[in-house]
Amino acid sequence: MHDPITQLKALIRDIPDFPKPGVLFRDITPLLADPRGLAMSIELLANPFRGRGIDVVVGAESRGFIFGTAVACSISAGFQVVRKPKKLPWKTVARTYELEYGTDTLEMHTDAITKGQRVVIVDDVLATGGTMKACCELVTHLGGEIVGVAVLTELTFLKGREKVQPHQVHSVITY
Repeated sequence: MHDPITQLKALIRDIPDFPKPGVLFRDITPLLADPRGLAMSIELLANPFRGRGIDVVVGAESRGFIFGTAVACSISAGFQVVRKPKKLPWKTVARTYELEYGTDTLEMHTDAITKGQRVVIVDDVLATGGTMKACCELVTHLGGEIVGVAVLTELTFLKGREKVQPHQVHSVITY
């Protein structure tokens, strides 16, 4: 019998040269399709935050919605979204961040987090850290206290966790 991390890794499909030559894409759709794997991944994401008084889980578009909502339910917290520009219907705050070739922007409703709320930010992957850094900046700007960041997978060679310091990063699987 394999340990839980080995079991989860076995459900992640490697796709070479996607989205461009030289990139090895880690496809989580087989994990999402597997009831045991999905449940295990949610438990392993949520466990470090149980009993820590988390008010809100924040998830970034789009796979952060999948994992973030499930983690929020698992720890009895609310859930809020971070989206790409012009997708939210209410007043928003925005953060622009650097990509490999250019920039991107993320937005959150101005009333998504209230001052002093304890927040966990959840996403499927931590790669270069740009998306997660922007999420942290949005939560902090709105007055939230970031208890930690939780990701299913972390590509450690890209050093994304350095961009989200001093926040605690919990990675279920590392590559």
